[in-house]
Amino acid sequence: MQLFSVDQQRSQALEAHAASFASFRVPGNDKDSILISFASKTSNAGQITSKLHIIELGAQPGKPSFTKKQADLFFPPDFADDFPVAMQISHKYGMIYVITKLGLLFVYDLETATAVYRNRISPDPIFLTSEASSVGGFYAINRRGQVLLATVNETTLVPFVSGQLNNLELAVNLAKRGNLPGAENLVVQRFQELFAQTKYKEAAELAAESPQGILRTPDTVAKFQSVPVQSGQTPPLLQYFGTLLTRGKLNAFESLELSRLVVNQNKKNLLENWLAEDKLECSEELGDLVKTVDNDLALKIYIKARATPKVVAAFAERREFDKILIYSKQVGYTPDYLFLLQTILRSDPQGAVNFALMMSQMEGGCPVDYNTITDLFLQRNMIREATAFLLDVLKPNLPEHAFLQTKVLEINLVTFPNVADAILANGMFSHYDRPRIAQLCEKAGLYMRALQHYSELSDIKRIIVNTHAIEPQALVEFFGTLSREWALECMKDLLLVNLRGNLQIIVQVAKEYCEQLGVDACIKIFEQFKSYEGLYFFLGSYLSSSEDPDIHFKYIEAAAKTGQIKEVERVTRESNFYDPEKTKNFLMEAKLPDARPLINVCDRYGFVPDLTHYLYSSNMLRYIEGYVQKVNPGNAPLVVGQLLDDECPEDFIKGLILSVRSLLPVEPLVEECEKRNRLRLLTQFLEHLVSEGSQDVHVHNALGKIIIDSNNNPEHFLTTNPYYDSRVVGKYCEKRDPTLAVVAYRRGQCDDELINVTNKNSLFKLQARYVVERMDGDLWAKVLDPENEFRRQLIDQVVSTALPESKSPEQVSAAVKAFMTADLPHELIELLEKIVLQNSAFSGNFNLQNLLILTAIKADPSRVMDYINRLDNFDGPAVGEVAVEAQLYEEAFAIFKKFNLNVQAVNVLLDNIRDINRAVEFAFRVEEDAVWSQVAKAQLREGLVSDAIESFIRADDATQFLEVIRAAEEADVYHDLVKYLLMVRQKAKEPKVDSELIYAYAKIDRLGDIEEFILMPNVANLPNVGDRLYDEALYEAAKIIFAFISNWAKLACTLVKLKQFQGAVDAARKANSSKTWKEVCFACVDAEEFRLAQICGLNIIVQVDDLEEVSEYYQNRGCFNELISLMESGLGLERAHMGIFTELGVLYARYRYEKLMEHIKLFSTRLNIPKLIRACDEQQHWKELTYLYIQYDEFDNAATTVMNHSPEAWDHMQFKDIIVKVANVELYYKAVHFYLQEHPDLINDVLNVLALRVDHTRVVDIMRKAGHLRLVKPYMVAVQSNNVSAVNEALNEIYVEEEDYDRLRESIDFHDNFDQIGLAQKIEKHELLEMRRVAAYIYKKAGRWKQSIALSKKDNLYKDAMETASQSGDRELAEELLVYFIDQGKKECFASCLFVCYDLIRADVALELAWMNNMIDFAFPYLLQFIREYTGKVDELIKDKIDALKEEKAKENEEKDIIKQQNMYAQLLPLALPAPPMPGMGGAGMGGGFAAPPPPMGGMGMPPMPPFGMPPMGSY
Repeated sequence: MQLFSVDQQRSQALEAHAASFASFRVPGNDKDSILISFASKTSNAGQITSKLHIIELGAQPGKPSFTKKQADLFFPPDFADDFPVAMQISHKYGMIYVITKLGLLFVYDLETATAVYRNRISPDPIFLTSEASSVGGFYAINRRGQVLLATVNETTLVPFVSGQLNNLELAVNLAKRGNLPGAENLVVQRFQELFAQTKYKEAAELAAESPQGILRTPDTVAKFQSVPVQSGQTPPLLQYFGTLLTRGKLNAFESLELSRLVVNQNKKNLLENWLAEDKLECSEELGDLVKTVDNDLALKIYIKARATPKVVAAFAERREFDKILIYSKQVGYTPDYLFLLQTILRSDPQGAVNFALMMSQMEGGCPVDYNTITDLFLQRNMIREATAFLLDVLKPNLPEHAFLQTKVLEINLVTFPNVADAILANGMFSHYDRPRIAQLCEKAGLYMRALQHYSELSDIKRIIVNTHAIEPQALVEFFGTLSREWALECMKDLLLVNLRGNLQIIVQVAKEYCEQLGVDACIKIFEQFKSYEGLYFFLGSYLSSSEDPDIHFKYIEAAAKTGQIKEVERVTRESNFYDPEKTKNFLMEAKLPDARPLINVCDRYGFVPDLTHYLYSSNMLRYIEGYVQKVNPGNAPLVVGQLLDDECPEDFIKGLILSVRSLLPVEPLVEECEKRNRLRLLTQFLEHLVSEGSQDVHVHNALGKIIIDSNNNPEHFLTTNPYYDSRVVGKYCEKRDPTLAVVAYRRGQCDDELINVTNKNSLFKLQARYVVERMDGDLWAKVLDPENEFRRQLIDQVVSTALPESKSPEQVSAAVKAFMTADLPHELIELLEKIVLQNSAFSGNFNLQNLLILTAIKADPSRVMDYINRLDNFDGPAVGEVAVEAQLYEEAFAIFKKFNLNVQAVNVLLDNIRDINRAVEFAFRVEEDAVWSQVAKAQLREGLVSDAIESFIRADDATQFLEVIRAAEEADVYHDLVKYLLMVRQKAKEPKVDSELIYAYAKIDRLGDIEEFILMPNVANLPNVGDRLYDEALYEAAKIIFAFISNWAKLACTLVKLKQFQGAVDAARKANSSKTWKEVCFACVDAEEFRLAQICGLNIIVQVDDLEEVSEYYQNRGCFNELISLMESGLGLERAHMGIFTELGVLYARYRYEKLMEHIKLFSTRLNIPKLIRACDEQQHWKELTYLYIQYDEFDNAATTVMNHSPEAWDHMQFKDIIVKVANVELYYKAVHFYLQEHPDLINDVLNVLALRVDHTRVVDIMRKAGHLRLVKPYMVAVQSNNVSAVNEALNEIYVEEEDYDRLRESIDFHDNFDQIGLAQKIEKHELLEMRRVAAYIYKKAGRWKQSIALSKKDNLYKDAMETASQSGDRELAEELLVYFIDQGKKECFASCLFVCYDLIRADVALELAWMNNMIDFAFPYLLQFIREYTGKVDELIKDKIDALKEEKAKENEEKDIIKQQNMYAQLLPLALPAPPMPGMGGAGMGGGFAAPPPPMGGMGMPPMPPFGMPPMGSY
């Protein structure tokens, strides 16, 4: 182990097994020393020594250092090989725990290195420990996974050290260091010794360190107070207190006594320092003492001491009332809050409010009733304070606060109405008396608040008319709180009282609450009072959100009647909801001077003719011109139409039209004029537009209609004018001249209109020409539709006229396409024959020839062959494919043959006609490879493999070798396949070809050719070929291949198949594969070639995974001896592993059990023990099974096996070793039963081994039930030190039966855990005197003094009786015993009893009894002792009295001297002196020579105070 110093950066080697650090304070040193403790085990000259060392690291110079300590570690003989593995130091107790590998625990004292305890704590090895600082012990983990906690027993440690170890000094030190019980008598005795020796300082230190504070009592303080003070020395009492202060905190009594000394000397700062350092225990008495000098410090003490009444009183004196509540809440105290509040009210009203509020916020509610608090404020006329308090506490607005709410409002309505108004405005109260408050509000002039609180309509009507004193907005808001009926009544009252003055308020109310009141009701009120002005203002606000036509009309009406013409114009222009008819009629009847509102209505809702008629009849021509020119020129046609109906002069109309010009919509204008047959009226207007360059279609349409009607060269206009609408003009011409309509429709490509007009007028020639020229597919589809009744006439004109006239190929193509689309094949053929076969311009057209043949294929197949022979310029391949699709195979064959497409031709023969013979003949005729190839493929598909192979050879085609190989293999024509593959090898180097060639050779048994072939260059996949040959049992050929490619594994398998086992073994050796070895081995086993099988097996069993498979194979075939021989041979292999040894053990267990134990013992470390355990268990080899369990640390199972199968497995020494290591404690008791039944002579030996592990009570119960308790007496004697009740009672019972009273008394003295009274009752009538004496002794120990004394008196054991009476401390018992001796005439016993019971017997009783019974002489020694004792006490009291008088007189003299000095000093003072300089300010700097020091404190009537800290109490 290596020790490294961080400060010095150096290391040092330690010869140690375990070590740990600790802190320890050496006496006389104010700092802790760092110690290291380490344990070592060394061997020197064959001698093994174990030591524990404790040394200090980094000793502090000039300070006392720790003396190096060492101690021996004694290991029992059974643990000679054990060594320390861990060390833990308990800082709580100052103990060192040394833990060894085998579970031993050594406990040493850290300060002295004294051995305290040793025991074994674990039967299993321990490998890890950790400190358990909270309990002063340690945790440990053993190999079994158990977590152990070890620590000392505080109640028995000190008695153990003082009693068992007889080390009193160590016991005292342990008790002081760990504050442990058990050393009280020793500490008290030592304290008395030190006190008697006047070693007060040492006695003080001992008292300060006394365990559990047993000496920290008033008696100890009194002892130190009683010691007289030597001049020049520190008083012992101060030494004692100083020692306590350096050690820690004083208790309550000590704190009080010390503080009394300090207060008497007026050294308050010392108290403050000690309290800050928490050196004093605070108490109420201490606070009372300190209060005489410092109230603040006393308050702190009261708080710490939880003297609650005193704390509350202190806070009250300081006027910190808020702190009273906080503190009372913290400590749960309930002061007299009412008294406190009254006290505060007298001096601080605002503070009283705050205090009351704080009380109201206390948990659990306010301790004083709110009404009581309020009355306290009101009694002193504190209206504002009462209001502030109530407003705060009534914030929750609870029903139970209704009275208080009314109260706060009443007092403010009477005194401060504005405050009440503000409170009501906040709306924080809702439970007060509303009628009462309403009346007060009315009296106070708060009409609005009165309205809010009255609930009767009559009251509201009375108040509401006071609008001069009510804010209008508030009044409007109040209407929102009324019901609809009440609100309407109030509105009527207001209008009745003052219509003009209140109209604005009523309008505002109607606006705000129109939804609640109803718009109709509001309108009705205004109409009732004929207030159109109110109606106008009300509806003006509601208009934007209303869609009611009536509302909008009434608003227009009100606006008109109030002269608001602009508003009428705006609403008629913007509103979409008024009734237009009703509004129009009203405006016409109203005859407003401004016609704009009427224009808006008529323009928006289509009353333009009515408007025009009204304006024209009212002679408002200016408004007509303005409407047409500025408002809506689009409606000019309607205006013109109405003016024409009203027979207005044409000049005005023409002028009106020309004034608008281009803004005028031409189409409706033309329509209006055309309806009235006045179209010519527009000629000048239209020509003017054309001259301005207008391209408007409606302008040109109208102009065209005028030209057509005037018959002014219409054809020229229709053909040259590009702007008119062909449909419109054509439609206009249909009834006048159809040919003009055709011209117009042709110009505009109006297909439907043109078709209709030509059909209607039988103009089919024009229609045919138009259709051909249009080349439009949709048009063609329409005219060729079967539903068209004129289709035939059109087709005739197309065939006879239109197409022959056409010179455009596109027109012909479009027509042909249209016929095809219309599914008119016969008509199409007729058309095409006329075009193609009759020497037209399109006879040699490629597309038309194709089309003709294709159409024939589709419509008339009988003509196809003729067309093929007559036509030459068509697409042969494409047409041929179409013919094939149409199943015209001969025609297709003729086409392909005509165009020399031989491959397609032969495909038709093979695929469609399905005539292989014709195909073969055709192939012989053309002699093309491609043709032969197609023939070969067809033959292959038909299963003519040989013919196909010959055809492929003719075609020299090697591309289909995969299909050929597959077909040849299926047909088994390997001779032909060889020829084909030889041809293919000349074309391509394919692994598949070479591989199949080898396979074909093998199939026809040409092994020589195989050998030659593989020697030649080739690309065959020989491994795959070999595998294939092997799989198909062609082993000879496979053997050649595997030998050539050196695949020894496959070769070995092949040789096995050929029964060539020796060669197979050689090949397997070369392969060196586990799988190969297994195959060869298993084959040899099956063939009973065990020698060769063993050679193979030795190479297999070295592989762990394969061992079990080999073993099972041998065993399944009954080859047990051969398998054992194989395994035994395998033990000597270099690669022998655990599995071989284990498997051999399993085989021995099954087949040769006589070798099993020897094998287990020889190779126990190389066995898989669990597996072998299962085998032994199955085969019932119990001895061997037990041994295996022990080796595997399965001690529970080992013990169970031994006990269950003892005839074979039991051995006493072995069982003792096993039983101490088991984990299941029930096995201990099972072992007890086992030994009791089978080996009772050895049971004590076993129990002694188990003594530390078993429950002794349970063992005793077992033996008691079995009736053999005496059998285990040696065991019970050995374990009686544990003081177990059952053991004690059993031994006591045996001792009673054996009449061994010495042993019985010894047992009672040292082991008190038993039923003492029961035992005493059992033996108090025993015939043996000593037994009865023991019974009396037991009664005495149990505190049954009367029974003990009675028993002693009965047996004349007077000495025992007297000692019992003395120990009882009972005066009555002692005096009764005296009377008994007198009655019995035992004078000597009377005298002895007076001596023994001296402290108990009263003197008068003793003298009375002695005088009455003539025994004064025997009582005289008692009287002498009594007189001497009381004389000494009186002398001591007189001395104390004299000393007290002297001390009092000396104190009086001293006080007189102090007063004299003070008076003397006062006479010397001048009449007026400047203030003394402040601390830290020099006297010289203050401008004077007052540098004299201040007078001593003694001048104030106090003793002089030292400059710092405590009074001179001596050194601590």
